[in-house]
Amino acid sequence: PEFQEAYKTLLNDAGYVAVASGSGKDALSKLESTYFPIVLLDIVMPNMNGMQVLEKIKSLYGEKIEVIMVTGYGTIETAVEAMKKGAFGYIIKSGDPQVLLMEIRKAVNMLLLKAENTSLKGSREKRWYISSKSPKMLKILNILDKISSSGSNVLILGESGVGKEIIARLIHQKSARSKMPFIPINCKAYPYQLLDSELFGYEKGAFTGAYQRRIGKFEEANGGTLFLDEIGEMENDIQVRLLRVLETKRIERLGSNKLINIDFRLICATNKDILENVAEGRFREDFYYRISTLVLHIPPLRERKQDIPGLINFFIKKFSTELKKEVSISKGAIELLVEYDYPGNVRELRNIIERLLVLCDEVITEKDVKENLPGGTERYSFTGNIDYKGAKNIFERKFFSNLLEKVDGNLNEAAHQAGLSKRQLYNIIKKHNL
Repeated sequence: PEFQEAYKTLLNDAGYVAVASGSGKDALSKLESTYFPIVLLDIVMPNMNGMQVLEKIKSLYGEKIEVIMVTGYGTIETAVEAMKKGAFGYIIKSGDPQVLLMEIRKAVNMLLLKAENTSLKGSREKRWYISSKSPKMLKILNILDKISSSGSNVLILGESGVGKEIIARLIHQKSARSKMPFIPINCKAYPYQLLDSELFGYEKGAFTGAYQRRIGKFEEANGGTLFLDEIGEMENDIQVRLLRVLETKRIERLGSNKLINIDFRLICATNKDILENVAEGRFREDFYYRISTLVLHIPPLRERKQDIPGLINFFIKKFSTELKKEVSISKGAIELLVEYDYPGNVRELRNIIERLLVLCDEVITEKDVKENLPGGTERYSFTGNIDYKGAKNIFERKFFSNLLEKVDGNLNEAAHQAGLSKRQLYNIIKKHNL
């Protein structure tokens, strides 16, 4: 007890929050209700010794908790055994207090590094979204720093495939929580019962098939950001439970009545008209206001066509590297891709470019694009920022491209059917690179 109080005072003076436990069983009970990233564990304890508690902690929490063993009877054998069981470090009670502080700092740095690596694994590939030439997207990107630093709940609205998760990751990366986990979950992917257990976790025996304790997404996101995609698909019963979590910052695992303290930032996203769902009673109004402190509307790709050429080049570079082949794209092919309206947004553009790179060699041509666009060349959009001149150019290109294909490239016949001179037809062909 005297060493315990001395350590507690030392750690509190150093800026840490230290909580003492009288036994291994008491320590495990505290860990069930509150997350402690670092545990100082005496090897010699009544009933349940330190090695047994260490094994229990590592089996339940794995790398989420670092354990430093403390003993008055240091031997090489016990140190090696502790390390094999997953201990981070091993110190002697009578040693220099600064050694303990140094060991704790090392453990903290290790936890931060693990969290940062986990976050970066899921976000590294998607940083391309930062770049945009669209005024609508630039307006959103320009306020991300303020949104990220606020810590408030965010609701991201937009059609499927516009990049809502990428925006959520950017908010996380720019926030004070960036070194902690970013945990995404698609609410639409789980039926009611499974979503409940995925979010809250469960204890062993909570239901048929619950053979061991499982940590839920709330606990996984502790200290970081939880991203709930397709929130509009969430059942009302879970909305009520989640509302309670947001108000109390506490959860109960399924099969348990112990409250667990949690701290995470919530970002939600949906492609639904959420206000219409609220008005019709399909989405709880109180829950909507809790998750929508800040709201972002991500425009569809057809309303930000300035971004399409850059995205095309990005995806060509990405898939060229993955497929180990050098492929370029013609100006005419890019223009055709820009004209298409992309009901599936950026996700659809990505799939089209990947398909083109698999099927094409050296250069992607207009013919390749026409053959691989859904519905051929029929599905184009005149919405967004296209003026009369732009719409006229789109029609002109489509008209003469189809005409030349119809007459098998016979320029005399094409000029005759169009009612133009051959010189006028040549100028149009040159203008549109047909």
